[in-house]
Amino acid sequence: MHLSAALEPGDPALAHAVEAVSAREVVAAVLDGYPRLDPDGRLRRRLLEVDPEVVRRDGHRNGLTFLVPGDECWPTSLTRLHDVVRDRRGGTPIGLWARGELDPAALRRSVAVVGSRAATAYGTTVATDWCAQLAERGVTVVSGAAYGVDAAAHRGCLATGGYTVAVLACGLDQAYPRGNAALIDRIGQSGAVLSEVAVGTTVNRGRFLARNRVIAALAAATVVVEAGARSGALSTARWALDLLRPVGMVPGPVTSASSLGPHQMIREQSTVLVSRPDEVVELVGELGADAPLPLAVPARPTDGLGSEAASVHEAMPARGPVTVAQLLAATGLQVPVVVRALGELAAAGLVDGDGDTWRRSRPAARRTHA
Repeated sequence: MHLSAALEPGDPALAHAVEAVSAREVVAAVLDGYPRLDPDGRLRRRLLEVDPEVVRRDGHRNGLTFLVPGDECWPTSLTRLHDVVRDRRGGTPIGLWARGELDPAALRRSVAVVGSRAATAYGTTVATDWCAQLAERGVTVVSGAAYGVDAAAHRGCLATGGYTVAVLACGLDQAYPRGNAALIDRIGQSGAVLSEVAVGTTVNRGRFLARNRVIAALAAATVVVEAGARSGALSTARWALDLLRPVGMVPGPVTSASSLGPHQMIREQSTVLVSRPDEVVELVGELGADAPLPLAVPARPTDGLGSEAASVHEAMPARGPVTVAQLLAATGLQVPVVVRALGELAAAGLVDGDGDTWRRSRPAARRTHA
């Protein structure tokens, strides 16, 4: 708890030290000036400025719980971060501040849905609708409560009574962004809001990047709805890939800058294109049990025709009559075969004719024949 108020999240060396001994021993070593853990003395200065009892009291006053590895509610999926370092950040969180009820069992079937803050109408619609459907399928939605895709994902999940988890880059005594304060409160009431940093800590770029690794590690899979070429959502996706978790990318218009990131990662990374919620469920579901249903393909009047009848129908002009001789020349079939095929087509209401001259049926005539 003391460290959470002084340590920048995502420091792999200090995370490994805490795992090897304990947070209490790490604090004591840093305060004693141990250079391997604190070469420039910055952490020691910050620890001296922090009163652990004030941190504890402030957390309690804000209705927060401090979770550490080994607690009953600690998500074991976070342990995968131990050996993963990206951009000098990594390691298992030393602890998490939590508001609400964190349910580790619900995270076993969960998806991190992330994307651009400046989402388009397409992006917010996809995030909202898909997350509503995912919640109905019992999938937990994890995101960062930011504007745009994140907020839409949380709202879609909440709209159908689903369980959702938000991970913030600031202390939980404040809402960031401020405009999503009501949403973050709703998440805390029915799901959980988490942060690695103690109350009073504000956001900065490094804390956002460290937060992304927690989002990726909490969820069983990650889906990016929209993201620019340098979007933080792509950082979350790369963390998920490093953790060997499935990553899905939602395609968008090739003219949209908001879809540039997903399109590029589909080309260059081990990600999969997802175009409907069923395909997202497949990423986190049981093998075979959660395979997506086949896409419903509109039926055509020619479905079910034999190969010869289909060839004759294809050879007929869209408008105007055709003779049997012309059909013979166009298809290369024998006379009995063409005659038999015309009979099959007539029975299906697809052609009209008498003797040597035939034409495709008009839609009205085809309906009458049927």
